[in-house]
Amino acid sequence: MQAVQPDQLRNIVITGHAGSGKTILAESLALTMGVINRLGTIDEGNTLSDYSLDEIQRKHSLNTSIVNGFWNDCKINMIDTPGLLDFHGDVKSAMRVADTVLITVNTASGVEVGTDTIWEYTKEYYKPTLFILTKLDADRTNFNATIQALQDHFGHLVTPIQFPADEGLGHHTLIDVLLMKQLEFNPDKTGGMTISDIPDHHLKRAEELHQQLVEAVAETDEALMTRFFEEGTLTEEELRTGIKSALVTRTFFPVFCTSPLHMIGTERLLNVIVNLCPSPIERGPEHAICTVDETRSLIQPNPDGATIAFIFKTMSEPRVGEISYLRVYSGHIETGHELIDVQTGQLEKLGQVFTIIGQKKSPVDKLLAGDIGMVVKLKDAHTNDTLADKGTSCRISPIIFPLPMLATAIMPVTQGDEEKISAGLHHLHEEDPSFTIEHDIEFNQTILKTLGETHLDTIINRLQTKFNVKVEISPIKIPYRETIRIPSSAQGKYKKQSGGKGQYGDVWVKLEPLARDTGFEFASEVVGGVVPTRYLPAVEKGLREAITNGILAGYPVVDLKAIAYDGSFHPVDSSEFAFKIAASMAFKNAFDHAKPFLLEPVFALNVYAPEQYTGEIVGDISSKRGKILGMDSDVRMQIIHALIPQASLTTFHHALTRLTQSRARYSYTFSHYEEAPPDIAQQIIAAKKS
Repeated sequence: MQAVQPDQLRNIVITGHAGSGKTILAESLALTMGVINRLGTIDEGNTLSDYSLDEIQRKHSLNTSIVNGFWNDCKINMIDTPGLLDFHGDVKSAMRVADTVLITVNTASGVEVGTDTIWEYTKEYYKPTLFILTKLDADRTNFNATIQALQDHFGHLVTPIQFPADEGLGHHTLIDVLLMKQLEFNPDKTGGMTISDIPDHHLKRAEELHQQLVEAVAETDEALMTRFFEEGTLTEEELRTGIKSALVTRTFFPVFCTSPLHMIGTERLLNVIVNLCPSPIERGPEHAICTVDETRSLIQPNPDGATIAFIFKTMSEPRVGEISYLRVYSGHIETGHELIDVQTGQLEKLGQVFTIIGQKKSPVDKLLAGDIGMVVKLKDAHTNDTLADKGTSCRISPIIFPLPMLATAIMPVTQGDEEKISAGLHHLHEEDPSFTIEHDIEFNQTILKTLGETHLDTIINRLQTKFNVKVEISPIKIPYRETIRIPSSAQGKYKKQSGGKGQYGDVWVKLEPLARDTGFEFASEVVGGVVPTRYLPAVEKGLREAITNGILAGYPVVDLKAIAYDGSFHPVDSSEFAFKIAASMAFKNAFDHAKPFLLEPVFALNVYAPEQYTGEIVGDISSKRGKILGMDSDVRMQIIHALIPQASLTTFHHALTRLTQSRARYSYTFSHYEEAPPDIAQQIIAAKKS
């Protein structure tokens, strides 16, 4: 296949809430372009995009997939993304390299949590955005209510360009107020769009919406506004030019209608993608960072420039190995091309370059600036890495993935599988950087942090299917601490005689409480040589070993000072070992009489939620022993600031999801330790002893 010039490319990402019709929209666009000759379905598990076994089983997209095709001499790279919030790492990586975002909205459901979240991503990446209404041929659809909800959520710049002549079952006709024509589709057939004049009974509404469209576009450009005041209207060509420009500056968000399962609206949508959506040239230069001095620069999509390509997704396939999806931002890539990984300085020699249609890979000679493709078996480059010609120091600004918050401990079902788990998680993390792996040294736990329960289930399932290792999950262990309330002194005396040289160590230790988060301090007030100076390091060592496992429940002891102030020794039997043991005994004796108590870790919690849910969220935090610190507003979200015990965070994720139907998000960071309530402390102590 011949390389495609940047001005003939359109890179779009199809996003939306789960179940809003993304995959079928991609399928119907592919069928209309002639990429396939039969429409696949989710139920049959034979769509281009959802081809992995876990996607077919779950009947949901779990990975980014790419389909390319040609329409009116333009190459369209479509990136289909998951709708489940647990997989929005893939949404952000795909949006990073797309030039236009299509947000699908189910007209039977309206604006959903995924719609809101994706809108925030489009603002973060400053991407041209179109809303695509789907399932207008289904029962209980409501076009007017959906448009109103879009405008309520995202502002008056959301402007319908089409409306259905007939909604619900049997729908097959659209009124297009940009063309000012009626578009009639032959359901289930491609190439069946018939264009005709708008019937009289729809003309008044069409004229009203056309006037709204003209005014909305005119407001985005001073020259168009002048033209509008002079003529009272804009020509179709002026509208097209104005819409394309306003899309790039995010001052206009058009709404189009489709029913992709029956091919209604898809042919017109392809024309829109080609005629209105920006090419890489029109979208403009890409932001990059110069690694030499960390200054920002702009990369022009010039096929004749130095090669700069960005890896936005890494996957592993059986019998193929690791594959890297990338976008070329400048220059070109071709088979055998030697490039430098700008992050590491590692030389990477490209193997065969491919374009992708689902899981089908087609070899190509080269890809030019603006295009999206794939290479296999790179040595060391992964997601977020930039590949460039030698001497080029610019790297593309990285994808910022959603922060995983659900923490779960995993352990092997079969003893000895720890290395297999580690290797498997490493490979899966290369594919999906939106989950993290931590090792808790204190409890020797491997902790996964994921975006949700489905995300966690998918990772565990992939560990088993790809790496043949089974794991069990358990709650993370809470790092409680022990400390004292009052000063206390005690003697520790270690004396042992068993024939020959014995062991003798005798030391008095005083414990004093310190301020919170001070840790542990040791001091000596020994006078007169009752404990020789050479044994004091052994005394300190014995105390430091003793505090690693507290007396109450075996947790480390913190925030106290230990002072050695008296004792005795034997000129023959005393030793460092004996004084270390004696110090440990003195500590335990003194600790018991210092009114010890348990400390629990407390985290600073920030919850971002729509206002209607704040009452229930505050109530839930309070029921989990949390303390509300205050509230702020952030555009449409309320931000709840609170402190919450770490032990309560384990159930907070599930409660927040249930209370808000996943419309809230949260973050947390460690704040401090504070005294655990007596009833909680007794439960922990009893559990430890049992």
